Amino acid sequence: MEQVAVIGAGSWGTALAMVLANNQHNVKVWSHREDQVNEINHHHTNSKYLPDVKLPSNLVANADIQEAVENAKVILLVVPTKAIREVCRKLRPFINTNQTLIHASKGIEPETHKRISEMIEDELGEGVHDQLVVLSGPSHAEEVALKQPTTVTVSSYHLKSAEIAQDLFMNEHFRVYTNEDVVGVEIGGALKNIIALGAGISDGLGYGDNAKAALITRGLAEIARLGTQLNANPLTFAGLTGVGDLIVTCTSQHSRNWRAGNMLGRGYVLQDVLDQMGMVVEGVRTTKAAYQLSQKLNIPMPITEGLYELLFDEKDPKHVVDDLMNREKTKELEDLSSFL
Repeated sequence: MEQVAVIGAGSWGTALAMVLANNQHNVKVWSHREDQVNEINHHHTNSKYLPDVKLPSNLVANADIQEAVENAKVILLVVPTKAIREVCRKLRPFINTNQTLIHASKGIEPETHKRISEMIEDELGEGVHDQLVVLSGPSHAEEVALKQPTTVTVSSYHLKSAEIAQDLFMNEHFRVYTNEDVVGVEIGGALKNIIALGAGISDGLGYGDNAKAALITRGLAEIARLGTQLNANPLTFAGLTGVGDLIVTCTSQHSRNWRAGNMLGRGYVLQDVLDQMGMVVEGVRTTKAAYQLSQKLNIPMPITEGLYELLFDEKDPKHVVDDLMNREKTKELEDLSSFL
């Protein structure tokens, strides 16, 4: 039994906190919202993010971040990419070298083009390098909360830290693998949200399974193309945090990125989509970051480029698809050959 602090009380943070609590760990969830803290503590629910789900009694909430992490052996960070730096600054006075730091966020920071773990190290110092673990994989919070079978990957530069996270979460409903490729795990988890937006747009336009299969497959090629340029292991993209996460995010209405894309495909403007979603759509911010990075590194990413033009230059979704279909001819396995 461990004392675990979960920083972030959205749907994914709450679902992971439930896994930990069901494994008999003592779990404190931090939220900056007093009303949410009171609901969790008094009613054992988090109705905005996981309606109709009862939370375990050994899962409690706290609005004071110092109290939330007090005596915690493990800190699990589950906040949107744009909040990572601010939250880490709040955490910094209470971090020590004996803790394991796990993050389960997925994204890349625009302008700096940094992965989540790099942002955390910026704010908490290089001393946390070996303490850091990434948790990622095909996992809808709604299904995890209902104890439906789920598999994820944990990755760290220090294998012992990854194994601590593996032991912490592993149970009969939630299977955890380890992977030493931190870069690949983070890149796969972040960029799949871009392709999920595209899949939603395709469905919103009324296109069929052929179009979605093309998006997923060629999207995976783009993810691997950028990832390997950043020294990721190409085989990682054939695993849970690559093709696995792509499948679940591009084909399910649980996916907020798919839902946002679907609305865009049906003619909604971006700001209206974000207002109606009421939750962070990581794919929008990550599209900007990945497009900037692809331009900087001179890496062709036509799907990402098309989505960037749609999101930020207000290009018509149908014209984006037409441009993708009418690109110059090329060889399908050209990328794969260069990766290997």
